[in-house]
Amino acid sequence: MPRAAPPDAPARYVAFLRAINVGGHVVKMDALRSHFEALRFGNVETFIASGNVIFDAPARDAASLEQEIEQHLEAKLGYEVATFLRTPRELAAIVAQQPFGADASGAIHTLSVGFVKQPPAAGAHAKLQSHASDVDAFRIVGREVFWLCRVRTSDSKFTGARLEKLLAAPATFRNVTTVRKLAAKYAL
Repeated sequence: MPRAAPPDAPARYVAFLRAINVGGHVVKMDALRSHFEALRFGNVETFIASGNVIFDAPARDAASLEQEIEQHLEAKLGYEVATFLRTPRELAAIVAQQPFGADASGAIHTLSVGFVKQPPAAGAHAKLQSHASDVDAFRIVGREVFWLCRVRTSDSKFTGARLEKLLAAPATFRNVTTVRKLAAKYAL
């Protein structure tokens, strides 16, 4: 049986950042790593250029870490960067989900994971389902919103901005393939 880590041992996190390398907000990955290192986080890595940062930090409340990262990045980059932290264990649970069952198979389907800070409010599911169509399907599981798009997401009328408006909260989407690769790479 593995021993528990000491209470001051660093914890591993994956940060999913909103507004990195989209909408004219270009940030080089070495600069992004430097921003995280300036916060005294260890073993900082980036994964593809879409705002995924893996790092070690003293084990503490993830919400306070998110806030610290957001404040630092806004000061350094000059714009708000919503930050969503997940642990490797949480990523494993996310990729184990099959919210659409066999319906998610097929070459033209795109499955995306939307990260939010808190589980959406009770009425959010109904609001989201009002946007379901032959093209788009949605499921909320904990702090994640799964979006099955039966065409290219760029051909859908649904967007991440629409999700944020429905939830009245920031969110960021990643293709499930990216999330699976991160989960596999940083598995416990």
